Formats: sequence, structure tokens, C-alpha cells
Amino acid sequence: MALLIAGAPSGVAAQQVATGNGAGAEAAAPADGLAFSGAMRLRYEAIDGQARAGFNSSDELVNLRTNVLAEYRQGNLRAGVEIYDSRVWGGNPGSPVSSNEVNAFEPVQAYLAADLPGALGRGTRLRLTAGRMMLNLGSRRLVASDDYRNTTNGYTGLRADIAASQGWTAELIYTLPQSRLPDDAAGVAQARVRLDRESWDLVLWGGRVSKGNAWGRASAELTYFHLGERDGVGRPTRDRSLDTFGGRILAEPLAGAWDYEIEALYQTGQISTSLAPGAARQAVSAGFAHVDVGYSFAGGWSPRLAVEFDYASGDGPGGRFGRFDTLLGTRRVDLAPSGLYNAIARTNLMIAGLRLEAAPSARLDGFAGYRQMWLAAREDAFSSTNVRDPSGQSGRFAGHQMEARVRYWVIPARLRFEFDAVLLAKGRFLRDAPNAPAGNWTRYVSFNLTAML
Repeated sequence: MALLIAGAPSGVAAQQVATGNGAGAEAAAPADGLAFSGAMRLRYEAIDGQARAGFNSSDELVNLRTNVLAEYRQGNLRAGVEIYDSRVWGGNPGSPVSSNEVNAFEPVQAYLAADLPGALGRGTRLRLTAGRMMLNLGSRRLVASDDYRNTTNGYTGLRADIAASQGWTAELIYTLPQSRLPDDAAGVAQARVRLDRESWDLVLWGGRVSKGNAWGRASAELTYFHLGERDGVGRPTRDRSLDTFGGRILAEPLAGAWDYEIEALYQTGQISTSLAPGAARQAVSAGFAHVDVGYSFAGGWSPRLAVEFDYASGDGPGGRFGRFDTLLGTRRVDLAPSGLYNAIARTNLMIAGLRLEAAPSARLDGFAGYRQMWLAAREDAFSSTNVRDPSGQSGRFAGHQMEARVRYWVIPARLRFEFDAVLLAKGRFLRDAPNAPAGNWTRYVSFNLTAML
């Protein structure tokens, strides 16, 4: 059984929830008392021709992630604790293994929540949550609890979910994002158990306001988040002070109809020029845009064909810092898998592509996608590859990415198989930049088996 906690789903169920206007959605209320849910996911992944600089050209890992949620409900009050245990095997000194893959026996969620119908007036609903929690807000491009990655993001603080009449909803947060521990090589390799750290050195607050049926059947939303960061003891940072604001218009897919999504974000603030104490501060001016237009055909397979475009600015010449920061967003839906691949993130890129989705049955679904990729700023590192040519002489074209995913419920609602594959034909930049790994191709596959309670 998957439970909706504080407006955001737990664990594996997160990827099954629409990323549209769900702020005011109510799940079927569970019965009072104590309830348990959870999942265990086993993954084998392999890569050949790694596109990221500084890692093994070929690698393979076995990941295991287990999460168990216990929630007690009495009337409009809830209390819950969710443990995540994320481990990996098969890595060596050149493998990209970090706290993104390993986080042993961690209480990612430990919260109290209260539903207060009518607290803000007749017909309104208010849900307040305090403690450790998982968050999936709006498009999840800025604030999310990652599901494809072997570990997830946790947040400690306060959340308010508001639903009013005429389709108005709001999600407001004030949180301290959790820093996963241990984060040293020895601690990660041994999967040591250490409580993740939250502190006033990293603060995230803001939210979004949305209106259903604002333009025909399309919803509209406004978003604002502030991220404040400063050095901690033994933890130098870039001292980010970032304000990100923007808007989104979304018409969800319907059989026999066109759908679309347009989101634009602008980021301003300040950032240090290096990790050194007392480093000079630099003004930030960065942006992001996502556009996709699709059509869902009527028929048994529910096929949908979409054209997609993504732009995230990079840091080019000039006095301002221009590299867009996706904060704590997830990348899987728009861009590519993380894990051993992890080459495409929402920064310094331009992408145009096609995507075909289909669901032949209630147990089987999949998609295939093709994308052409460029650098937004040729002097900056391409996306999350760390491949860079400061002279800009290696051009802008990064390559062609082909991707596919197939999921099948071996036992409906209990056991699901998933296969993911990516083929990257490197463009001129990823072949010719001074620190580009050798080879013309990157091949990535993962096989996943998820058992649910």
C-alpha cells in the first residue's frame, strides 16, 4: 500500500504520481491506527565509454535500496517515520560512488502532520507538516525527492499545503535540506551509519501557487524559492544566495487531444568565485526554460508523441555568473538517468528532442526518446560531465542521446521489473575538449526489480 504523506508520496510510489497540479489532491484516507508500507529495489547497472571526466571508462554496480514507512493516524493527526537504507557493491577507486548511492539506515522522514479543514475559511483545506519529510513540488525541477537515484533527498522543517475554492492551491515550505552522511570515501565505501545533517548553513524556503483550469483545461502556477548557503565547520561552500522565480502552464495529456507544458525560471543572487574563505562574490544571472507539446492517440496502447525543448544557461564570459542551479530538483523525467550515467543535468545545455510513450496494458508501459544536445555557453563545462574547454574552441555540439525504458508488473502492485538504456553518440565537444574521456560512444543499461509491501 502506498501512503500519501504531507502531500508527497513515499518511496517508489513517487514516480507514479503526476507532476502537474497535484498540490490540493487528496488521497483516499487510510483508516485510523498504525499502517506500514515500503519497497525494496535491486538494480544492476553498467556503463561503457563514460562521458564524465575523472571516472572509469567502463564500470558496473549493484545497488540495493530499501525503505519502510510506519505511519500512525488518529482523525486528522498523523505521525510517521520512514527509514531508507541505500547500499552499493562493485565499486572501485575510479567508480563514481558517493552519498548519491550510499546512505545506510537513515530516517529520511520523521514528521507530525495535521489536516485542518476550514482553517482559512469556508471550503478551504490546510495541511501542516513539521519534522523530516520528503518533498515533490510542482514540476519537481527545483525541489524533489529523487526516485531513480539510489538515495533520495530529505528536508527538515515546516510545510503548509493549502487548497481553496475555484481550483486555487498553494504549497509553502521553510526547510533545512539534509546533507547525506557519511560523505567521505571511507565512510561511503563501508556504508557507515551516520545521521544525515541539517543545519542553518543550508536553508531552502518558498513555494508555489497554482490555479486549475486557468486557461481552458490548463493549470497555471507561480514559483519562488530562496536557497541560502554558507560555510560550515570543515565544509567549504560557494556561499550560494539564490532567488529562483518563474511560472508554468500545463495541460495534462488526454486521449485524442493535444497537451503541452511551458515552464520558465529566472535565477538571481550571489555566489562566491571559489571555495576559498573570503573569496570574492559574484552576481548571478541565470535562466531555464522547458517546452513540450504532445498528442495522445486514442487506442488500446495509449501512445503519446511529444516534441521537447530544454534550455539551461551556462557561465560564459562577462561579469555575472550564468550557470543555472537546479537546486534539489530531479532530472530523470526530462533528461536522462542518474546512477553511473549521470551526465545530463539541468545546467549549461540546450536540448531538442522527440519522445514516444505507450502503455500496451495495465502491466506494461515504456517510452523511447531521441535528443540532440548543445552547450548553452561553450566556455563552461557541459551539463554535469565536468568536460570543459575554457577557450571555447571545441564548439557547442555535445551529441545525440537515444534513451528507452520498459516497465512490467510481474505481480501487479507487488513486483515490478524495469529496464533502462541510454546510447550517447558524442558530438564534437565531448570528443575534442581538452579533458574529454576517449571514445565516441557512451552505453548505459540498468536492470531493476522492485518489490513492494
